[in-house]
Amino acid sequence: MSRKLSSLIDSCERYAAGRPYRFAFLGDYIDRGADSRGVIERLIELQHEKNQTIFIRGNHEQMLLDSIASPEAEMHWNMSGGNFTLESYGVAHASEIPSEHILWIRSLSLMFDDGLRLYVHAGLHPSRFAKGRDPKHVLWIREPFLSSRRDFRRLVVHGHTPTRSGSPELLPNRLNLDTGAVYGGPLTAAVFNERDRNPVGFVQSSS
Repeated sequence: MSRKLSSLIDSCERYAAGRPYRFAFLGDYIDRGADSRGVIERLIELQHEKNQTIFIRGNHEQMLLDSIASPEAEMHWNMSGGNFTLESYGVAHASEIPSEHILWIRSLSLMFDDGLRLYVHAGLHPSRFAKGRDPKHVLWIREPFLSSRRDFRRLVVHGHTPTRSGSPELLPNRLNLDTGAVYGGPLTAAVFNERDRNPVGFVQSSS
């Protein structure tokens, strides 16, 4: 997965062609592939290179953090791909992962609002989003979010649920960028500007 990440970053930089830009990542950096450690190291490196980069926490990062405090949670995480992350670090338990990586994961935001779009990992609850955004929903929700046509006041940009087509899914109220990289599809980025709510283009990894 780290190769796909590097390919996507390179493709985005070529697309920008010297124009100013920033990245916003949507989470699930670990468990999805054999090189979780390499992915985290590349993202931390990118953050140092471009200090405006935004990183959103995914449910897999949350499972890792929960595992440090609870053996039961670690068992659930291992069954959800955590074992691949532990293997990439060469350790047996979440608490043995380097502290600087754990601190970085703890620092991840649950969402980012740029005034036109709201970036979250999984989505929003259609009937509860205005009263406060529950971390459980933004990290885990599928339904009733995916079938909702509600106007969330922003275009909700999310991942978490792979699209059936393997292409980005753009609806009037949301954009799903999970194109199934873990299943062999590409990593996908949407290109936005400061005027239009909807993407003006898409960029994908080459591998």
